[in-house]
Amino acid sequence: MENQFYFDLVSKHREKILEAERYIWEHPESGFKEWNTSAYMAKIFEDAGYTLTYAGDIPGFYTDLDTGKPGPKILIMGELDALVAPTHPEAWNNCAHACGHNAQCAGLVGIALALKEPGALDGLCGSIRLMAVPAEELIETDYRDSLREQGLIHYLGGKVEYMYRGYMDDVDISFMIHTGSRTPENSHIVFSCNKGANGCMAKNIAYKGMASHAGGSPHNGINAMYAATLGLNAINALRETFRDEDKIRVHPIMEANGSAVNIIPAKATVNTFVRGTSMDAIVAANKKVTRALASGALAMGAEVFVSDRPGYAPLLNSPELMEVAKECMIAVAGENAVSFDDKMGGGSTDMGDLSTVIPSMHPHVAGARGKGHGDDYGIEDPETACVKSAQCQVLMAVELLKDNAAKAKYVIENFKPVYPSIQAYFEAVDQLMSDRDLVKYTENGAEVVF
Repeated sequence: MENQFYFDLVSKHREKILEAERYIWEHPESGFKEWNTSAYMAKIFEDAGYTLTYAGDIPGFYTDLDTGKPGPKILIMGELDALVAPTHPEAWNNCAHACGHNAQCAGLVGIALALKEPGALDGLCGSIRLMAVPAEELIETDYRDSLREQGLIHYLGGKVEYMYRGYMDDVDISFMIHTGSRTPENSHIVFSCNKGANGCMAKNIAYKGMASHAGGSPHNGINAMYAATLGLNAINALRETFRDEDKIRVHPIMEANGSAVNIIPAKATVNTFVRGTSMDAIVAANKKVTRALASGALAMGAEVFVSDRPGYAPLLNSPELMEVAKECMIAVAGENAVSFDDKMGGGSTDMGDLSTVIPSMHPHVAGARGKGHGDDYGIEDPETACVKSAQCQVLMAVELLKDNAAKAKYVIENFKPVYPSIQAYFEAVDQLMSDRDLVKYTENGAEVVF
């Protein structure tokens, strides 16, 4: 009976939830540019009576809902950003919500409106922080680096930047539910969760050669695109050296910057992630990748400059929080519609960074169709992706904070952080940031200098 009470609180706002899903789908914005989405969400929250703390110079906000009794603080998030996906059939301004963050935000709307209803906080202690956070997708890193140079941000991911700004300092537990697609083999599954997911390092690489006439005097040029191609081939030759259990993923894209077909290209740009299941594995693989990139420059006599940026830490879902979530998911969807396993996912999320210092969880809910990040992606079942997601997250918050927060305390007491504090986390990731030339040419030849 108690569960139904909270389900009804969410269902009461079904129309507003589904309206938010459609509006945000139709107005996609990429990371740190989500001003319209943030304003749309903020108006709904403020109309419901929330007092918001805005990030100010970047999009997003948070608000605290206090039960009036001391206890832990639970953080529930929704991600504001879309992907740059110009070939998506419903792209707007080259962007599309091809990862379902629009449904996350709609779910957050449902959570916020339900928790403002009379009786929603009865019997609970502690507080609930609701947060609309920008820039989960680790894209447009050149743009984000320009924001860093301006002093507007310090880190490339929205949650990491919010951590840096102190918005998670007093948080005891964090979670959110991501939207996912059904496949023929899991068409009955509504909620799913695995052990965690890969972390990643972001690399921006610039090869510099020398322009020359491609037909008349190619010997006078240095082909930067060839240097980049050799570097990528060297990375491919490394793949069998990566251990299977480290789940290393390296997936570069190259942009040739030649001005015309009859000019030897003097510049080529490569962007890539180096992903893995642990930071040690990522760092080790990244050294190999950097060495491979240098080899392409050396072969051609080109220069190469590499910017390394800490991407996201591997996600490690809290086993104790997963226990609580599984109970709530079964209550919403039924036991046969819930699937948990011990696998590590291949993607990356800045929820991983939170999970190194705060007991966290990042499960999935069905309701989308197509391939994640694909041109066929869309929300086909908003009732599941938005309404059921909100019902589950409200119930999780209630389960954690009822009975003098017994389950929240259980989660917190059994948590084993990767880093002892948020400060220690930043001290570690800051060591991964670098900008450097990889080769140096002298009168006697050349050498690798990184």
